[in-house]
Amino acid sequence: MNFISQELIISEIPLFAGLSEQEKQIIKERSEIVDYNKGQVIYEEGSGPSALYCLVLGRVVIYAQGISEHKKVLEYLHRGKYFGMISLLTNEPHSVTAQAINDTVLLIIKKEDFDFILKKIPRLAIDLSQTLSRRLKRKDLHQKTIFESTIASVFSSYSQAGKTVYSLNLALSIKKETSKSVIILDILPKENIHTLPDKLEVKDYPVFDLSSGTADNMSALRSFIFNNKFGIDVICFYYDPEDESCVKKVVAVLSLLVNDYNYLILDLPSVMDRPIFSILNQSDIIHILSSPDEIDLKKTHNLIARLKDEFDFNLDKIKIIINEYKLSKLSYDEETDMLGRGVYATLPKIDFQSVDRLVLDSPESEYAKAVRRIARQIGDCQLGLVFGVGVAYGFCHIGVLKVIEEENIPIDIIAGSSMGALIASLWAIGRSSSEILEMTKEFKEPKHIWGLIDLTWPFTGFIKGNKLHNFLKKYLGNKTFYDLKLPLKIIASDVRRKEPRILDKGLLADAIMASCAMPGVFAPFKFKEEFLYDGGVIYPLPTEALFKLGVKKIIAVNVTPSREDIMRQYEKIKEDVEGKPVLNIKKKFQMNMVDAIFSTVEILQSEVAQKEGQLADIILHPDTSGLYWLELHKAAEFARRGELEARKNLDKIKQIVNE
Repeated sequence: MNFISQELIISEIPLFAGLSEQEKQIIKERSEIVDYNKGQVIYEEGSGPSALYCLVLGRVVIYAQGISEHKKVLEYLHRGKYFGMISLLTNEPHSVTAQAINDTVLLIIKKEDFDFILKKIPRLAIDLSQTLSRRLKRKDLHQKTIFESTIASVFSSYSQAGKTVYSLNLALSIKKETSKSVIILDILPKENIHTLPDKLEVKDYPVFDLSSGTADNMSALRSFIFNNKFGIDVICFYYDPEDESCVKKVVAVLSLLVNDYNYLILDLPSVMDRPIFSILNQSDIIHILSSPDEIDLKKTHNLIARLKDEFDFNLDKIKIIINEYKLSKLSYDEETDMLGRGVYATLPKIDFQSVDRLVLDSPESEYAKAVRRIARQIGDCQLGLVFGVGVAYGFCHIGVLKVIEEENIPIDIIAGSSMGALIASLWAIGRSSSEILEMTKEFKEPKHIWGLIDLTWPFTGFIKGNKLHNFLKKYLGNKTFYDLKLPLKIIASDVRRKEPRILDKGLLADAIMASCAMPGVFAPFKFKEEFLYDGGVIYPLPTEALFKLGVKKIIAVNVTPSREDIMRQYEKIKEDVEGKPVLNIKKKFQMNMVDAIFSTVEILQSEVAQKEGQLADIILHPDTSGLYWLELHKAAEFARRGELEARKNLDKIKQIVNE
């Protein structure tokens, strides 16, 4: 599985992503990529410090040996995570065992190389030390039972931004999606009223006063934590803006709570004072809420500028979330121009009479779905779906979607090339698999394919693509990526620069046209200032696009026939025509220029798709024998083949989802 470039791996592991090219080169020279088989132990509890391990592919379980040889699972790790660090930094034996759950690829930095790297890249040592403080056991209190904690702060530059409702639903959703421990810290200036307990149906609750209480004793702190029937813990704080010691006490509280909780959500007051900014800077993730109103967007822009200029915040951990409780006439591009950066997520408007706990009481609401996607990304449990190229073969994707819908498989992000991009787009805007299949009835007879073809003088392609573009506009209209129900990445190819283009902005119809423009057949599609071709030229199965985004679990649907599939089909045709008139044989094997181009590309794509498939956790490869790439009128049969393949692998899919 070591076909993946070491440069790509180092660039995509969060620990190294922010390093300079020169620093990354040091990492490359001092590391190696190693395969581990399913079930193989990477290191054992009690063994000496060995290396820093970065998970590239596969999954690893971390467990401690309990009483009577009983294993106590502490964490399941997915790609991008690193481990083995505590023993390296403390020079103590490993306190846990790490084992490969399935075939796994690791980037390994041995101890002597690790020491060399820390001397050469001092800022990496600082980052690791901060993480170490989260992972070390508090031996004076109790043994830590989790592997790592994440602190996420929710903030806004003004009140009434929907901040507390979002904090509550984010915490509930993280709990629901990860089954890990979650606590909300509700922090307010004195004389304010905490509303969060009421939203959790808690009437009597204690409040920790940071200006008077001590925060270095977990036993005392625990008496202020209150439980509720919804499975998350809450602790309410008061602070005095004039008391600088309050910030130090919050830091002390966090250092205690990270030993008991996987996720800490800080619901911070919308006040622009230094104590709150100092607390904000303790976070791993910062979500800043804003309405789409022009005035609120300007306030948010100014807030982020202040955090950067006055407090030297790392802007990479700041995410802007648009809460659409106010109406706005601004387009997405106008919003991002005003903010000076992209929008991380959008929260749809909530009905005025809605409940506060939407992710539990109204899970099918658009607001709940949006929060769920955010929670799954924070919880490192995103599930991505990848649709490959294939013209009529691509209709197999419809059958896969049918199974995903019926089995409630939680897809968080989807990517596609060529026909895979079209099917993915239709599903991402909210069309069901049955509705998509109904659309294919436009091709109920073979001759109807000519309705998509407008021939031109072949300077750059035989087909202009105007008719295909009109077909796409018929079903997609002027919908943009901003109108989608879930994130979508469409892949096109910049042949001139010999590199892929991942499209996720603008009109969907334009992006799909670019992704479908097969070289030599279609004229290239002008997308903004670039001339783009079929995404399948470089990424016939675009798993790498999701891999680079940090998606931890990927289901890939490869409908491109393999070389073996093509040869079996060829042999079957020979058997079918044996003993038949010569004219029939010629007709069966007759190829026009488009056939020749597609068949050549198909063979090349099959090789690349198989390599790309190794980045996926599951590859679905429907049996398309007896079917032809231009038989659009057989969409129902293609869909049936896709459904059969998905159902055959359903247990594996569910296993990935539940890990």
